[in-house]
Amino acid sequence: MLTTLAIANYRSLRDLVLPLSGLTLVTGANGSGKSSLYRALRLLADASRNGAVAALAREGGLTSTLWAGPEVIGRAVRQGHHPVQGTARKHPVGLRLGFGGDEYGYAMDLGLPAGVGNGMFGRDPEYKRECLWLGPVLSPAKLLIDRHNGHVRARDAAGAWGREPYPIGLADSVLSEFADPRSSPELLVLRDRIRSWRFYDQFRTDADAPARQSRIGTRTPVLDHSGADLPAALQTIREIGDGDGMDAAIADAFPGARVEIVDHDARFGLRLRQHGLLRPLDAAELSDGTLRYLLWVAALLTPRPPELLVLNEPETSLHPDLLPPLAALITLAARRTQLIVVTHSRTLIKAVSSATTLTLVKELSETTLEGQGRLDQPSWHWPKR
Repeated sequence: MLTTLAIANYRSLRDLVLPLSGLTLVTGANGSGKSSLYRALRLLADASRNGAVAALAREGGLTSTLWAGPEVIGRAVRQGHHPVQGTARKHPVGLRLGFGGDEYGYAMDLGLPAGVGNGMFGRDPEYKRECLWLGPVLSPAKLLIDRHNGHVRARDAAGAWGREPYPIGLADSVLSEFADPRSSPELLVLRDRIRSWRFYDQFRTDADAPARQSRIGTRTPVLDHSGADLPAALQTIREIGDGDGMDAAIADAFPGARVEIVDHDARFGLRLRQHGLLRPLDAAELSDGTLRYLLWVAALLTPRPPELLVLNEPETSLHPDLLPPLAALITLAARRTQLIVVTHSRTLIKAVSSATTLTLVKELSETTLEGQGRLDQPSWHWPKR
C-alpha cells in the first residue's frame, strides 16, 4: 500500500507531501488542485510504460506544467507584507514525483536538457534522477536503484553496488527499461504493480456514449476506461465475481431493479428491469445518472482488483439519492484494493466510512493540505541531483 505521495513543481503543487491510507478521499474547492493531483498520479503510472514524456507533451510540454510561481514563498509574502516577486534560484528547475509504501519507495526528477546541441528537441524532458528504495523513506542504506542522468547503478543480491553503471536513454525511465528478474527483481515487481494502477475519470453518458452501444462480448474482468464493454464486464462479475454483491448494489440504488445481459449473435446488450415497468429498458433508454451508476458498479466490483484504483469525481451526473449506494460500493471495493477518490461532494464524503479525508486549499496560487504544518507532513526526502 502507498503511504505517502509527494509532488513538487507540478502546476499549483509546488511542494506537496500527502499521507495516504487504504481509502483516501481528496476534496477542496474548484481550482484547489484536485485535478492536478489526479494528473500527477497518472504521470507516475505513465512512467512505468515509458510514457511520461509523451504525457507531458500532451499537456503542453514540461515548461507548461511547471510551477509558475517563485521558488520560495517567504513568511512576509504569505502575511501580505511584501508582493510576490521572483528571486535568484538556488535549485535546478524540475518536476518531481514520488511515493513511499509499505515495501518500496520511488521518486523521479524530470528536467530540461543541459547545454546546447539538442536541435529542435531542446525542450524535451530528461530524467535527471530516479531512485528505488526499501520502505517508505529514502535513505542511502535502503537505496536499491540509483539513476543519475544517463547512468543507472543497482545493488546485487549481496547488497553491493555493481562496479560499472549501466547506460540508459535520457528520455527513458528505469521502470520500463531496466526492470529485469535477475539484476533488479524489486524494480520489476514495482513496475508491474504500478502498471496495474487503474484510473476512471468521468464516463461518457451522452446519446453516442460507448456504454450505450452493443458490442461483441468477451470475458471482461477489467472495465475499459471508456465503459464500452459495460455489458460484458457486468456479465463477467456475475459469472466469476461477486454477482450477489452486484445485484445488491443495483437494488440498493434502484429498489426492485435488476440488470439483464442479452446476447444477440455474440453482441452483448444491457437491459434494466425496474419495478412498475412492463418491459426492460435497454442502455439507449437509461438516464445519464442510471448508466453512470452501472458503470461505477462494473468498475468497483471488478473480479481483478488493481494495486491502486483512482476515481475522479465519481459523483458527476448522479442524483443525491445515488450517493449513499455509491459510497457503499466504494467502501466495499476498499476492502480489496487501495482507493483514492477525488470528489467535490460533501454528501459522498460523509457517507463513506473508514476513510482518510484530505482537503486541498489554495494560498497565493499554491496548493496545500488544509491544517498541515511542516511538522505534520509525512517523512519524505527527495533525491538530489
